[in-house]
Amino acid sequence: MSEFVRIVEVGPRDGLQNESKMLTVAQRVELIKRLADCGHKTIEAGAFVSPKWVPQMADTASVLASLPKFAGVNLPVLVPNARGMEDAIAAGAKEVAIFTAASDEFNIKNTNVTIAESYKRFAEVFDLANQHGIKVRGYISTVVGCPYSGDVKAAKVAEVAAKLLQIGCYEISLGDTIGVGTPKSTKKMLKAVLEEVPVEKLALHCHDTYGQAIANIYAGLEMGIRVFDASTAGLGGCPYAKGASGNVATEDVVYMLNCEGFETGLAMPKLIETAHYAASLVGKSPQGKVAHALKV
Repeated sequence: MSEFVRIVEVGPRDGLQNESKMLTVAQRVELIKRLADCGHKTIEAGAFVSPKWVPQMADTASVLASLPKFAGVNLPVLVPNARGMEDAIAAGAKEVAIFTAASDEFNIKNTNVTIAESYKRFAEVFDLANQHGIKVRGYISTVVGCPYSGDVKAAKVAEVAAKLLQIGCYEISLGDTIGVGTPKSTKKMLKAVLEEVPVEKLALHCHDTYGQAIANIYAGLEMGIRVFDASTAGLGGCPYAKGASGNVATEDVVYMLNCEGFETGLAMPKLIETAHYAASLVGKSPQGKVAHALKV
């Protein structure tokens, strides 16, 4: 029996929030429905953040309200603080994600607080999460490199990951935000983190800015990681990353995993169809390779 690898589809949130094209609620709902039809069991549905700063995620409550009750599909949403958590609870969210970084410089630019200060925000989020039985996933940005301070020490990533585990995150996603990682640097980072956090609590979030995402994901597989974030059609990416590209395409990741003998539960023909649909919504072609190679 093939070993299972879980894909966390981040296109409707991490993907769309970094695309300049604004989608309607109906378009976002249709995209999520198509992703669920591909077989995805975890789809980031949106974010409860200020529409002033991230207008692409406005009306996330309406998106959640408009979605059918998918059997066995998790629809996590991103929350930056207690206010966002309160909105998520009001919208009926069952899972949320919080985010910090392994670089103070990046975290200050991104959230206006240091890493240490972000933990205080998280305490309020967890208070509410525990009251309402909501699962919390943690994101760590800049786990290999920072656009402001350069290389990031693996020991710092391990420290932050250990803290997120200690405060209650059920899973921690390690993000190479600007895509500068290589298999060597990715393994070095993972080795340090794995000394503090069990492998089953970790996910890898690789960006493809320099074309290294698939190689880095394979390095993660070799280190025992079995959860990976990916974005349909390669939507989005970090706005601070040189070259502006970012998220690895879901269909590229699944193609590699299939060929290596892993099981994902995802239907490749539907992934390809959905990638082209998703890309058309934002006025571009799919950013990965497989959507073009396997297009019928």
